[in-house]
Amino acid sequence: MKSGSKLERILESGQFAVTAELGPPKGPDRSVIDRKKELLAGAADAINVTDNQTAIVRLSSAATCAMLCQSGLEPVMQMTCRDRNRLAIQADLFGAVAMGVRNLLCLTGDHQVFGNHPTAKNVYDLDSIQLIAMAKRLRDEGLTLSGEEVEGRMPLFIGGAANPFGDPFEFRVIRLAKKVAAGCDFIQTQCIFDMARFKEWMKRVVDMGLHEKVHILAGIMPLASAGAARYINSNVPGIYVPDPLIKRMSAAGRGRAAREEGIKLAAEMIQELREVEGVHGVHIMAVEWEAAIRPIVEMAGLLPRPIVEDEKPGD
Repeated sequence: MKSGSKLERILESGQFAVTAELGPPKGPDRSVIDRKKELLAGAADAINVTDNQTAIVRLSSAATCAMLCQSGLEPVMQMTCRDRNRLAIQADLFGAVAMGVRNLLCLTGDHQVFGNHPTAKNVYDLDSIQLIAMAKRLRDEGLTLSGEEVEGRMPLFIGGAANPFGDPFEFRVIRLAKKVAAGCDFIQTQCIFDMARFKEWMKRVVDMGLHEKVHILAGIMPLASAGAARYINSNVPGIYVPDPLIKRMSAAGRGRAAREEGIKLAAEMIQELREVEGVHGVHIMAVEWEAAIRPIVEMAGLLPRPIVEDEKPGD
């Protein structure tokens, strides 16, 4: 079943896709969205909108995605299981589709103790794999999780996340296979710094034939400084920045020179990832640094982005 998603059409045509991340403001200030969407328009095929990232309260992903749709841009709506039970999740999906959202990224969500409301009660009624399966049922069978008929179509291109760097390493591909079996159409990976380990993960993905069943977008996070790299190693579980990259960023110095080196490094990694079998695109996570997206994509030789025709009614 076609979703009407531009991202889906680009991936299905075999072109190398680019998605980028947009973090909503910590409040209802629409000017933040307007500023960020101008930075991303034309530089990415779809804009991934985070859902209370790092468990910090922000403007809702669904509302932000609706604004992007109104501007003619293609959003990917993130949805976490942390904050909603199955009723609220399905209701929000109905609303998002009604507003024009066609891409969904299903996530478990960062635990609330890491955010600005650590005493908040979490929900986790479903996990990310169950959320993927539920979205697929809504789309393909037209049924809610309770088995009731949905009033209207639910055209969604369904995504999930994968972390090739978590332990135990052998389990990472098995978890990916579970998400594919649940109905995942595309995968966005955790940000990649350890290229050797990512390539080993991709080899196992290809050996299992999963690259033929799901579109894999490799995660890229540009580094703004050597200090940012050290912070990741000390504070972000499941991600490791190898010493040679830290030394390279350190040699670049600070400020603008370091940021320029980070952009160059990200572009080089994208060029390397384009040669990895099974990688169908990249997802660029420039946290609160959306201005870096266009230079990275341009330096990687991925501009202008491909133009795909809108899906015609009845297609």
